[in-house]
Amino acid sequence: MIALILLMQIALPLALIVWLALVPASNVAGFTLQVAGTGAFLFALARVAQWAVPVWWLPWVYGGLWLLALLACLIGKGFGGLPLLPAGLWGWSGLALSLVLLGTGGWYGAQAVAGQSPPPVEVVEIANPLGPGNYLVGHGGSNALVNGHMRTLDTSVERFRPWRGQSYAVDFFGLGPWGLRARGWRPADPADYAIFGAELRAPCEGMVVTAEGDMPDFEVPNEDPVNRLGNHVILRCGEVEIVLAHMRRGSVAVVPGERVAEGDRLGEVGNSGASTEPHLHIHAQRPAPDGAPPISGEPLALRIEGRFLVRGDRLTGRDK
Repeated sequence: MIALILLMQIALPLALIVWLALVPASNVAGFTLQVAGTGAFLFALARVAQWAVPVWWLPWVYGGLWLLALLACLIGKGFGGLPLLPAGLWGWSGLALSLVLLGTGGWYGAQAVAGQSPPPVEVVEIANPLGPGNYLVGHGGSNALVNGHMRTLDTSVERFRPWRGQSYAVDFFGLGPWGLRARGWRPADPADYAIFGAELRAPCEGMVVTAEGDMPDFEVPNEDPVNRLGNHVILRCGEVEIVLAHMRRGSVAVVPGERVAEGDRLGEVGNSGASTEPHLHIHAQRPAPDGAPPISGEPLALRIEGRFLVRGDRLTGRDK
């Protein structure tokens, strides 16, 4: 996983920028497609990749470097009088590569943008569930490209059926100094992650349906694939349920049957359940039928503080 991140989020973007800066095509069609292809690919990568690792602001750096490379080519080399089309194998190969980048980047970029629109289901409005701090959306949106939870909408896969209610869930990482999510690349101690211990508050007025707080917090990247929610709270707010999962052991501050007001303390973010590193998982669903698994209800979308959050979005926690 680390090798793939290094390749896709560091080595490849830098290679494309260096290619544009140092080896610009010497024909109008080739250069135009080179600029468009590298730009489209970088945009798609910025929207599709999960930028918790290395840092959320790195795509902005790549965008700035791409723009500087383009300006340097236009100012330093000039393209007046160049032929329209390539003249040799090297030129045509570069044009073909640019077309591949443009097609790939264009398709994935368009899919990522489409994922920013709410899905065709009821959207539940809730308040910010996170206490003080800055947070990054790791999974969120209305298609599987930007929200991995949506694979559980596939009813043909039997093992997904007990989890179907979480299909439009949002996952949050914490952001520490310099926008880093953790002290280190992937430390084993969950306390080294910015979100670990972050306060969780009731995002709506309602009744506590379920509250579990005695499951262990695992070292990264261990998880519990059986008790998937780990320590969690399920709130019944009107006709919908809000599920907050992977909470910290011993932090859950409510009990089943208790009524809470919006903003009441629920507990803290941890690393329990099916969580490979500390994060908050939150989703909305219709209550599951009697006797059915607790998160198998009809999945609903969430709007938090009036925002339909997608991968890469940032959210500031509430002070009170």
